[in-house]
Amino acid sequence: MGKTWRTAAAVVPLAGVAVWAAWHRDLLAAGGRDLLAADRAWLLAALAATALGWVAVAVARQGTVLEPLPAGRLLATQFAATAANQLTPAGIGAGAVNLRFLRGCGLPLARTSAALALYSLAESVGRVTLLAAMLLAFPHALRVHGLVPDRGTLEVAAVALALAVAAAAGTVLAVGPLRRLAGGFLATALADARSLHLRPARALALWGGSLAFPALQAAGLVAVAHALALPVPPAHVAIAYLAATCLAAGIPTPGGVGSVDAALGLALVAAGAPAGAATSAVLGYRIITAWLPLLPAALTLGALVRRRVV
Repeated sequence: MGKTWRTAAAVVPLAGVAVWAAWHRDLLAAGGRDLLAADRAWLLAALAATALGWVAVAVARQGTVLEPLPAGRLLATQFAATAANQLTPAGIGAGAVNLRFLRGCGLPLARTSAALALYSLAESVGRVTLLAAMLLAFPHALRVHGLVPDRGTLEVAAVALALAVAAAAGTVLAVGPLRRLAGGFLATALADARSLHLRPARALALWGGSLAFPALQAAGLVAVAHALALPVPPAHVAIAYLAATCLAAGIPTPGGVGSVDAALGLALVAAGAPAGAATSAVLGYRIITAWLPLLPAALTLGALVRRRVV
C-alpha cells in the first residue's frame, strides 16, 4: 500500500504539469516567440539568476533550524518545490514539500512548523526591506498615478484587513484547544528563533538567503528586460519586480499565475515601459523562472518522493 501511494504521488506532479501546460499553451507560445528574438546572453544571465535563487532559498532554509541539513537533498528539495508551487496558491506547495523534507530529517512537527513560519517571515521582511531601500534610492522609479486605488478605497481595505485579523485572533483566543495550540506553537517558534540568532552562522544564513532570494529574482527580470531591449533603467525594473510581488502576495493564486503577471505588467508600465513591451517581458520572465523549470522540477519531486526524501 505504501509503495503504491508513493508511486501515485510521484506521478501526480507530472500530471499536474501536463494539465497546466495545456491550459496555458497560448501564453507559452506567445512568450516563446518573443524569447526567440531576444538577446541569448541576457537570457542565460536570467537562467543563472534563477538557479542561484534556489541556492539562496536552500541557505535560508538551513538558517531556520539548528541541525545541519544534507546540502544536496536540501537544494534538490527547493528545486522540486518549484513544481509544487505552480499547482497551489500562496506557496502552500513549497511549504508542504519542505515540511515533508524536514520531518524526514528527524525534526519534530512543532519545530518543523516553526521553521516554515520563520522562513516565511524572513523572506517577506527581506523583500519589503529591499523594496524600501531601493525606493529611498530611486524615489521616482514608479509613476503610480492612476495605477493604485484612491485613498478611500485603501482605507476601507485597511479596516477590512484589521477586522479580519481581529476576528481570527478572537477565534483563537475564544476556543480552548486552538488557544493552547497557538500558545505552544508561539513558544516553540520564539525559542527556536532566539536559539538561531545566538548562532551567527545560522542568523547569517537565514537573513542573507532571505535578502539574496528576492534580489536574484529581481536580477532575473532585469536580465530579461535587457534581452528584450526594454527601455527602462535596470534599477527601475528591479523596483517594479519587488513592488509587484509584494502586491501580488495579497492575491494568492496557483504559481502566482494571473496575480503576479498582472502586477508585474502594471509595475513595469508604471516604471516607464510601453504596455506591449511590458507584456513581452513578463511572459519571457515567467517562462524562464517558472515554466521552463517546471518539468525537470516535477521529475525531481517524483524522484524525491520515491526515495522517501519528501
